[in-house]
Amino acid sequence: MAPGKITEDRELDNGGARSQNSVQVISRVADILRALEGEPDGLSLTQIAARVGLARSTVHRLTVGLADEGFVIPASPKGRMRLGPLLARLGAAGWRDVREEIKPFLRNLAAEVQETVDVAILEGSQVRFIDQIPGVHRLRAVSSVGAAFPLHCSANGKALLAALPRDQAERLLPRRLEALTPNTITSRAQLWKELAEVAETGVAFDHDEHTIGISAVATVISDALSVLAAVTVVAPTQRFEAHEQHFAHSLLNTRREIEKFLGARQ
Repeated sequence: MAPGKITEDRELDNGGARSQNSVQVISRVADILRALEGEPDGLSLTQIAARVGLARSTVHRLTVGLADEGFVIPASPKGRMRLGPLLARLGAAGWRDVREEIKPFLRNLAAEVQETVDVAILEGSQVRFIDQIPGVHRLRAVSSVGAAFPLHCSANGKALLAALPRDQAERLLPRRLEALTPNTITSRAQLWKELAEVAETGVAFDHDEHTIGISAVATVISDALSVLAAVTVVAPTQRFEAHEQHFAHSLLNTRREIEKFLGARQ
């Protein structure tokens, strides 16, 4: 066998090993980021290492690199780390294209129900509004784009919670469920019971739970990889109660149309 041939094979082998090592690093970094998801108070390096099954020294080395790039930030003086704001900005940037693609569906939904349609995403332990199609009535429900609501007392928040594994959803909830109105669910047992119903029916409701006089119904939009966002029909309670089932039916139809569209484009 010619010496040149031997050298070429070795170079290919070394390149393949480097490529495999790079993929492994990316996989480990992704595991660390996923471990920190839903942990607003952060985790220690030891806790991260236990969750991802890596040595603490390896976790330390990778988190130093993530911190240098702004993907994680210190959560306490004692070394706990949490996800950094850069990830939220990248997520929002990635969502922009999808948001524009599905906006015609949202406009059609708003025209059909003649009420405000909101789009929101999970951001840490809150749900944040990123888009809105205002309703046509003079008296209508409007939330500012960029505003954030608690998860346990908003339709979109409950829809997103119900789409998560229970342990992850539990980590996102505060120790005490604050009552914003007399209708807010403050019992964990009652909330889990409702979330089980949401997972079964595909829709979550807010009946004056966040704001007196405002009610809503929400569902989650998913693609082949993950849950993307929650879409909500929101209205003054008096009008909402008269058309609740119509709103839920139209919302689920829109969800099916969007997910079919997203699946077809992949």
